[in-house]
Amino acid sequence: MNEEKFEQTKGNIKETIGDATDNKDLKAEGKEDKASGKAKEVVDDVKGKANDLIDKIKGDKN
Repeated sequence: MNEEKFEQTKGNIKETIGDATDNKDLKAEGKEDKASGKAKEVVDDVKGKANDLIDKIKGDKN
C-alpha cells in the first residue's frame, strides 16, 4: 500500500472510530487525513503525467 492510500485508510479508520465514539476531534482529524492523502495522490498523478509528457517531447526531438 502506498503512502497516500495508507493515509486515506488511516483517516477513514479515525473518522469511523470518532463517529462511533462521538469524538468530534478524532472524526475531524480522520477527515483531514483522508483529504491530505487524496491531495497527495492527485499531486503524484499530475507529476507522473507531466513527466510522461516531458519524456514524450524529449523522445520526439531525438
